[in-house]
This record gives sequence, structure tokens and C-alpha cells, in this order.
Amino acid sequence: MTARTLTSTGRIRNLAITALTTTAAAAAALTLVPSSAHAAEVKQTAAAVTAGDAGQTGKAYANNLDGWIKESLDIMKSKGIPGTYEGLHRNIMRESSGNPNAENGWDVNAQNGTPSKGLLQVIQPTFNAYHVAGTAHDLTDPVANITAAANYAADRYGSIDNVNSAY
Repeated sequence: MTARTLTSTGRIRNLAITALTTTAAAAAALTLVPSSAHAAEVKQTAAAVTAGDAGQTGKAYANNLDGWIKESLDIMKSKGIPGTYEGLHRNIMRESSGNPNAENGWDVNAQNGTPSKGLLQVIQPTFNAYHVAGTAHDLTDPVANITAAANYAADRYGSIDNVNSAY
């Protein structure tokens, strides 16, 4: 699981404490150790409100393709890596159809033991070389994969926007 999921008891307790301090009516109804039904409700509400991880930009992002692209774009902007939403989305849809767990098990990279993985089908050595500080050091983490691939594309092609086929 990624840091974007709200599954830990500690995070649920923090959400419950926040609700207690911000809403007087909730203070009477909530407890510090929510029931499983209440925990699911808190988790669902928190996911809708925060819509993801604040990451290094301090913003909240949806835990879906749109949110991953937007978070990557904010990181890219802060690091001077060129690229647009359209360029990222177009390449992601061609490479993985938006599946962050996509893996190519048949091309020459896979035959050599380094399959392409993630939204933008990056191989581990390329990911390691172009990893962007502040993102997870995990090839299949959506934001890390997008940002590293965009960093690579910027170095090789000037921008991810200039990539119109496998790269």
C-alpha cells in the first residue's frame, strides 16, 4: 500500500481527534477508538476531503490518475522539469492505459531481466538514474514513476510532450 491510503489506526485516530476539535456536535458522537463501521466512515470522509497525500507540495491530490499527474506536475514545476498534463496523460494511456501496476514481460528489457513497469513503463536502471528527490523510491509508485519518466524524457527529448511513441 502507498502512503496515500488511510488505513492505519493512528491516522484514523488523528482524523477522529480532528473531528472532535472542529465540530462540537461530532465531539459528543465520536470516540478516540472508533468502531469498525465508524472507522470506515471516517476513512471514506477523509479520503473525499483530503483526496490524497499532500506530498512535497503541501496540496492534496486525488489518489487516481488525475491526482497523480497533477502532483507530478507540481513536483516537476518545482524542479524545473518541463511537461504538460496532456503530454503526460497521452503517454501514460499509450504505455499502461493508466494502470500503475502494468508490467511489460515480453520486450527486450524484460528478456534481459529488467521489465518496464508502472504508468510510464520505466525500467529500474532508468528510474534509479532519473529518480526525483522528494518522491518515493519505488518504481511503481505512480507519482515517482511519472516524475522520473518525465525527468528522463526532458533529458533525452526536451520534454515528455515531445514523446509520441515508446521511448
